[in-house]
Amino acid sequence: MSQFAGISALNASEARVLGCLLEKQKTTPDVYPLSLNALRLACNQSTNRHPVVDYDEGEIREAVHRLERRGLVRLASGAGSRAAKYRHLLAEALPMDDAERAILCVLMLRGPQTPGELKQRTERMHRFAELDAVQATLRRLIERGLAVRLERRPGQKEERYAHLLGGDTPSADLAELDHHTDADPRSAFGPHDVEAEHDTGSEPDRPTLEHLNARLTQLEREVAELRAGMRDPFAQQQ
Repeated sequence: MSQFAGISALNASEARVLGCLLEKQKTTPDVYPLSLNALRLACNQSTNRHPVVDYDEGEIREAVHRLERRGLVRLASGAGSRAAKYRHLLAEALPMDDAERAILCVLMLRGPQTPGELKQRTERMHRFAELDAVQATLRRLIERGLAVRLERRPGQKEERYAHLLGGDTPSADLAELDHHTDADPRSAFGPHDVEAEHDTGSEPDRPTLEHLNARLTQLEREVAELRAGMRDPFAQQQ
């Protein structure tokens, strides 16, 4: 569970609104802060969003007001402005660098993703030089209780990562993670996992059939020697 209790209980619409404010601040700064209509269009985009939603302006307004009460959004338009505009206050509530903010934003807008997907999809917000930089950022977010590595599903080669702020993170995925990690998301990201995913994206090496056969032969020899010693207990003293 995130240590930031006021942020970690976001519902789906609040997470989508906050994610859109983060995204548009970096990708379209000329139209930021955003009006309610601009926020509705951003939330309901059919591209770069998962799941795709269809919030009306009333739902957006309610989400914005709840975020205002949490201290995560504030009204940014002046008295003479034709439309109310809003900006996020995440930098004040939850300080983080550009890399952390970019990954958290994309996780909020597109759900659980692999490091490779995150590297590609954060390009417009923050350019990671290599996959190692993405993984290092994920480790920092996990250590802060803001992200988690999900269990690999059957047929998947790479682990996916999710944010822990609420919203659309699949509860079934988190329940499966808690079952395997005693509810400690930081234990799900070890040095060996990072190396294995970076090198091949495959599962850790398993013993080969040849190795198992050799081990079986050794065990059979040790059992035979043990039995021989039991038949002649004085053999070792002669």
